[in-house]
Amino acid sequence: MDKNFKIRKAVASDAKGIAKVHVDSWRTTYANIVPDEYLTNLSYENREQNWIKNISNDAVFVAENNVGQIIGFSSGGKERSGNYIDFEGELYAIYLLKEFQGQGVGRALVTAIVEELKGLGLRSMLVLVLKDNPSRHFYETLGGKMIDTVEIQIAGKKLAELVYGWEDIRNIF
Repeated sequence: MDKNFKIRKAVASDAKGIAKVHVDSWRTTYANIVPDEYLTNLSYENREQNWIKNISNDAVFVAENNVGQIIGFSSGGKERSGNYIDFEGELYAIYLLKEFQGQGVGRALVTAIVEELKGLGLRSMLVLVLKDNPSRHFYETLGGKMIDTVEIQIAGKKLAELVYGWEDIRNIF
């Protein structure tokens, strides 16, 4: 199958493109889930500053279309909360522009993080996803098992977040 995208490790100059995907995908994915006011106030500039930091601290990968535009990204590393001792790694974020979903880009972005985690000697992984996010089924198709539900607040609204885990990331693909 001929792919119309490529995955590569992010560099600092990608922060602007990552920020655009981050904000735009939040606005399409979380409409009617996260308060509108929060989504409206998301800023490309603020996200860009965050991603400049994240790119230097975490494993971050971008998906580019065949004209070099960033259409998605993923980031990951060691599990951050300390609440899940059986899970060493974490997929921190994966976002993809709506028009590129369902084409294998998400799977390729997860694969990049899994390979990075394996390279760090980590064998398990988890991801947190809003319960009302329709993309959560993507993690189930990759073999993720729901291991917990936590409550978070975004702009004063209480939301349920599901925690999916993979005990052995060698079995994802």
